[in-house]
Amino acid sequence: MKYDWKDAGEEWSEPWGTSAAQWSRAILPRIRDCLPAPTILEIGGGFGRWTHYLRDHCHELIAVDRIEKCVAACRRRFEGDPRVRCFVNDGRSLPMIPNGSIDFVFSFDSLVHVKPEIVDAYLAELGAKLKAGGKGFIHHSNFGDYADSFRERLPKTLTKLPIKMNLLDWDHHRDRTMTAALFRDFCQRHNLNCVSQELVNWRGRRLIDCFSMIMRSESSKSTPTRVVRNRNFMREATQIRARSGITQFVEQ
Repeated sequence: MKYDWKDAGEEWSEPWGTSAAQWSRAILPRIRDCLPAPTILEIGGGFGRWTHYLRDHCHELIAVDRIEKCVAACRRRFEGDPRVRCFVNDGRSLPMIPNGSIDFVFSFDSLVHVKPEIVDAYLAELGAKLKAGGKGFIHHSNFGDYADSFRERLPKTLTKLPIKMNLLDWDHHRDRTMTAALFRDFCQRHNLNCVSQELVNWRGRRLIDCFSMIMRSESSKSTPTRVVRNRNFMREATQIRARSGITQFVEQ
């Protein structure tokens, strides 16, 4: 998916008011128990929207992205911060990172767009790169749960106007085959325990996104995943936006 990055990704935080509000009131509360962490890995850092906040919770932050333009922007933005190192990767592997060196891995609003085989490839890498007991917060698509629904079988010519009128929600470029259940299966393959999953309604009604918490386990046994279905995620965003002093958001 091509993107011009004219607003450095900050526009994606508009439903929450600002990226600062989204970080402090929506993201940080969900990962607070994982921080601080000596070494953090961020996958799909973009122009550094979350790197900016993560760096204050670690001694070293490694940000990777497959888009050279994004990595160049991050290198410029954090040039004076010795904690931050930025790398271009191939979008599925982490050869620049030693095994057993990462305490916490974070990815938000990036891996929602990729196919299951890419998520699987990254989890295979994390099974080696995370320290024993290392944790992670991975935001990925759950759109596959709806891909065969009646709504998705309707011709696009019939859904275009209702989507524009906010009568129907759309997929926000989420991968149409990835699911929370697939993510759990991938974790089992790669020495990872999927501790919990929160299914959320991203800018719509359907639970098309998932926040998965993982941990590298030395045991072959994994505990059952705690799954929460949160249909009020966007209501939470509206409340956060109101507290930020911005009262209106119009879905594009």
